[in-house]
Amino acid sequence: MTFYKHLRVCLLLVASLFLASQPAWATKRVALVVGNSSYQNAPLLPNPANDAAAIAATLKGAGFDVVDSRLNLAATDMRRALREFADQARDADIALVYYAGHGIEIDGTNYLIPTDARLERDTDIYDEAFSLDRVLLAIEPARQLRVVIVDACRNNPFADTMKRTVASRSISRGLARVEPTVSNTLIAFAAKAGLTALDGNSKNSPYAMALVKYIAKPGLDLRRAFGFIRDDVLQATGNRQEPYVYGSLGGEDVALVPAPKTQEPTPATNPQSEVRRDYELALQLGNKGALSAFLAQHPDGYYASLAKLQLNKIDAEDARVAATEKARQAEQQRARLASEGAQRADQEKAAADLKAADEARIAAERTKQAAQEQAAEAERKRTASETSAAGMLSGNKPAIENAAPDNAAAAASSQDDKGAKVAALSTPPLQADLAKSVQSELSRVGCFTGAVDGAWNAASQRSLALFNRHAGTKLDVKLASLDALDTIKLRPSRVCPLICDHGYRPDGDQCSKITCAEGSFLNDDNECEKRRGKQPVAKRNTNDRPSRADRSARESPQPTADLPPRQASPKSQSDGSRRSASGAGGQIYCNSLTCRPVKRGCHLEYRGGGGPYADPNAEVCN
Repeated sequence: MTFYKHLRVCLLLVASLFLASQPAWATKRVALVVGNSSYQNAPLLPNPANDAAAIAATLKGAGFDVVDSRLNLAATDMRRALREFADQARDADIALVYYAGHGIEIDGTNYLIPTDARLERDTDIYDEAFSLDRVLLAIEPARQLRVVIVDACRNNPFADTMKRTVASRSISRGLARVEPTVSNTLIAFAAKAGLTALDGNSKNSPYAMALVKYIAKPGLDLRRAFGFIRDDVLQATGNRQEPYVYGSLGGEDVALVPAPKTQEPTPATNPQSEVRRDYELALQLGNKGALSAFLAQHPDGYYASLAKLQLNKIDAEDARVAATEKARQAEQQRARLASEGAQRADQEKAAADLKAADEARIAAERTKQAAQEQAAEAERKRTASETSAAGMLSGNKPAIENAAPDNAAAAASSQDDKGAKVAALSTPPLQADLAKSVQSELSRVGCFTGAVDGAWNAASQRSLALFNRHAGTKLDVKLASLDALDTIKLRPSRVCPLICDHGYRPDGDQCSKITCAEGSFLNDDNECEKRRGKQPVAKRNTNDRPSRADRSARESPQPTADLPPRQASPKSQSDGSRRSASGAGGQIYCNSLTCRPVKRGCHLEYRGGGGPYADPNAEVCN
């Protein structure tokens, strides 16, 4: 038995040595740190020299084998530094370059500017500056990992004086996006491509301060380190500067500084700890096959109950998807029968089937929601209990690891598999801290306006629901979870829209008062509207009203000269006919006394007026 025990310890030691040989724990690490502040033909940059000194001290303290720190390099010195560092990187496992100073982008290529550059025209960039590709070429021989950190996302200081030889050549602000062609290469910018970085108000830039805080943290994966750096810079600059990383790494954790090694291997592992790791692996995969395989290997106990809750959640989701599809098919069937004019009985049957399918769909959604809530509550209690148990463990009691889950397993194993309830230790202080963190992040993205007090009340739940609606997520609003915290942290800027009172309009992250110009007023739609003047009102003047006689004369039809003559007695008609030959075409002139033929050589003209005793025509003679 003693032989097997020693053999097991030897195997653990061999495994640790094997892990130590992986890329994450490289043996030789080299770094080149450059800070250009004193430019001869551009404004002085106070921060780069301070930033380079802080980064160099951090890397030296982290145990880098070579840290070559250079300040205020001219073109010749910069060329020599890159050439010498390429020799250092040839037999290194990790090579890192940090540059702080001026950098510009021309035609999609990024350039680092030496202190003696003039750049009188755009083509001078090829002779007086160094492209980022030249830096990547210097660190390419490194065996495992290559990192370039560019803290040069500032405005182009030569933009006003630089002449363009080709009008179509683009010179943008900030730096351009890059895609490394060599694997296991990361390129970190202080700001996203096309944007500029801030120097801050202290002797170091916000980006350099965050780098010093996280880049050499022992055991911290490099990708997570840059994620923490991004969060700190966003918070320090009010979401105005977002660092960005280009390139990709493999699945293993890669840290610039390895985690401290344990003094001695654990002589024995807790069986419950192995079950927990198996359960967490199955939970991470998150599919039915993985959970079923876990239950086949561990059919009983605390974690088996948790796995069954997760399976119930997956089954409920599958049932919901099936019910939704059945309801969709029933709706299509009903619509088809209605369009084809099927018999009434068939249409009624299709409508009944659709109603039943909708009811089944709603029931499936409710079941899925209940299963999700039950599984989420169980996971919350498990996380809280394990955290509490880990906090109570002392340094001289390694054998009682996971004591709380063991006790909870004994309680959970006695319950029915279908309705298993998770028994776990409650830790209100831990949950309050988590709720406070979620509230703080919700406030940062504009979804929470209450007090950040750690009380997960109705206002906090409404704020998380508001975040779900605007971010398109489906986080559980009933409790503050780590998933919610991580999801909200991924949002770099405001998610929920800013709502202002009447008379104010959104202005960034604040509400500004609306001021209307003279002669305008603020209407109910919160917009300035021009004030209208008073319109004149028409009034009736009784003194100007025409008399009834005038109105009747004006409104009566007016006779014309061609109207037929008045009817006369037969005798008068005969006399008129006899005189027509000597008259003017048979025209008759009448006045208040008599009627007579128009004289020879005369004719009638209409002069207006007229009435029962007056002829409106006048006799006009040539």
